[in-house]
Amino acid sequence: MALSLGEGGGGSRLRRQLESGGFAAGEYVKQLSQQSDGDRDLQEHRQRIQALSEETAQSLKRNVYQNYRQFIETAREISYLESEMYQLSHILTEQKGIMEAVTQALLLQADRDDPALGARRAAAADPFLPLSAKDAAANEEGRQRTLTTLLEKVEGCRDLLPESPGKYLVYNGDLVEYDADHMAQIQRVHAFLMNDCLLVATALPNRRGAYRYDALYPLDGLAVVNVKDNPPMKDMFKLLMFPESRIFQAENAKIKKEWLEVLEETKRNRALSEKRRLEQEALPRPAPTPPESTNPFDEDEDEEEEDEPSAEEEVVDLSLEWIQELPEDLDVCIAQRDFEGAVDLLDKLNEYLADKPVSQPVKELRAKVDERVRQLTDVLVFELSPDRSLRGGPRATRRAVSQLIRLGQSTKACELFLKNRAAAVQTAIRQLRIEGATLLYIHKLCHVFFTSLLETAREFETDFAGNNGCYSAFVVWARSSMRMFVDAFSKQVFDSKESLSTAAECVKVAKEHCKQLSEIGLDLTFIIHALLVKDIKGALQSYKDIIIEATKHRNSEEMWRKMNLMTPEALGKLREEMRSCGVGNFDQYTGDDCWVNLSYTVVAFTKQTMAFLEEALKLYFPELHMVLLESLVEIILVAVQHVDYSLRCEQDPEKKAFIRQNASFLYETVLPVVEKRFEEGVGKPAKQLQDLRNASRLMRINPESTTSVV
Repeated sequence: MALSLGEGGGGSRLRRQLESGGFAAGEYVKQLSQQSDGDRDLQEHRQRIQALSEETAQSLKRNVYQNYRQFIETAREISYLESEMYQLSHILTEQKGIMEAVTQALLLQADRDDPALGARRAAAADPFLPLSAKDAAANEEGRQRTLTTLLEKVEGCRDLLPESPGKYLVYNGDLVEYDADHMAQIQRVHAFLMNDCLLVATALPNRRGAYRYDALYPLDGLAVVNVKDNPPMKDMFKLLMFPESRIFQAENAKIKKEWLEVLEETKRNRALSEKRRLEQEALPRPAPTPPESTNPFDEDEDEEEEDEPSAEEEVVDLSLEWIQELPEDLDVCIAQRDFEGAVDLLDKLNEYLADKPVSQPVKELRAKVDERVRQLTDVLVFELSPDRSLRGGPRATRRAVSQLIRLGQSTKACELFLKNRAAAVQTAIRQLRIEGATLLYIHKLCHVFFTSLLETAREFETDFAGNNGCYSAFVVWARSSMRMFVDAFSKQVFDSKESLSTAAECVKVAKEHCKQLSEIGLDLTFIIHALLVKDIKGALQSYKDIIIEATKHRNSEEMWRKMNLMTPEALGKLREEMRSCGVGNFDQYTGDDCWVNLSYTVVAFTKQTMAFLEEALKLYFPELHMVLLESLVEIILVAVQHVDYSLRCEQDPEKKAFIRQNASFLYETVLPVVEKRFEEGVGKPAKQLQDLRNASRLMRINPESTTSVV
């Protein structure tokens, strides 16, 4: 064959042929079919192509793995380079600040040497620069007047910006806001930058130069990020305020640069002024000199007071670097989802301030920290909300729960944890597919529910080991979850009118799974009994009514004849059935060949009654005692009354003797078996069944009557 290939050169030749640019699969298959000698050649060629395909797949996997490793290494190098560039930018910014400070110091020194020259330089540089205390006061008043005039144009900000002597306007201008996700234009805004905050206002459509308040951001929690130009999106910068961010566009690159520089400069000045204020407050204040007293006894009192240091003299040192950077560090931890690091910082601060007096600087620091604590709490609450992904099981919530507990929010953590687990359990039950037999579905339902309940209990015990007050909430939650389980259980078992035997097996499965909770000391069997008792009572009474109706129907057609089973196999099968019902002396009621000296009605009643008793005992618990007992008595009364009535009304001696034999079987065999089995299943005898067995007649009937009262 022209296209037959060897093991070595043929494979490379086939590869080159398949890789060629002008390869046509249809022509190739057509040519191969024409030149093939038969099915065997085609099979061999197919195997070669399959081997080439596997070899190509392996080569592709190796290349992907190698490229993936190179991608990871490249990403790591880019990360290192980005970090170094950030450090370099930070160093350059510091160098710029140092150079500006040195320049200012040299100019101040020159001004001290020649005051007239300094005044002329200041006037040339800034005609509005204050040259005296009076001019400084006038300039400060002018700044505040300008701020007041501008803010009068903004609706809704008067109450949010109380007038303070140190607040003034630094910069303002028009910007365009864009959506951070889709980069679509949202609105035009006007931004007012003050020395301690940034006010954003939206333009009113019908009033030129008037604005409406939109947002106010303190500079302490504000970060400015330059957005790289990507035409047509250019001249943009981003403001980060946890947990949100906003993107604005300036009119041109120059205004954008001014915004970035003035924002950074204002933030830096704000941080320096805050640091100086804290250092000034940290300095010890001289105590006021008391007036001289002429009382000679005051000297002794003064000596005693000197020995006892005043609490007011103790000053809290808040100038430490980690305390100054604490609010920003908390913002970073929250943004990076480093919840443990944020709580560690809070614990460190609380430990440092534990034995310190509560001064005004401490209160201000606490106010800033409390705002971050609220933000952290909101994020942790969102982590535990049912809207989040419910995958991962109870352990997925451990991180958020443990941090909420450390923040002193154990009650909220408990509530959110249980809500999360309730939603997870409900979702798992809802996702179960109802297919096949009912018993199979109940097995799946019990496995999913009780496994989830057991895992939740173990995780709850791990997370809330030191919070004993939360365990009552877990018990309440377990009861509500059990009610949800029973609703799904009853809807499938009892509402669908399943047979009593199926219902008994399903309840047995649920009880066995419920006993698994005893491994952790949790027993909910009484809850499942209380929730199922109504449905089980209804099932018992419904099945009792079915047996009574069937018995009455057979009684109406009773001819009082012996049973002829026709074959020995049928007789043997009946013996086994009666033996399984507990009737051990059934052989004495069998006759020659395949005859049974009992009525078909009595035999059918015996099998149906014993089957009902066996299934009911599987469902039994103390709350069902009287229901089961009364149902048995009603069923037995139907058969006994019918035998009693037939015995009195029958005139044929042979049939009367046969009826007496059936009555003897009921009184001396069936009723003792029912009584014994009931006592074994329940654990105590039943007086009502004993009265039925001991009475020679269960109901007195008018001898002259010819109709049954049953």
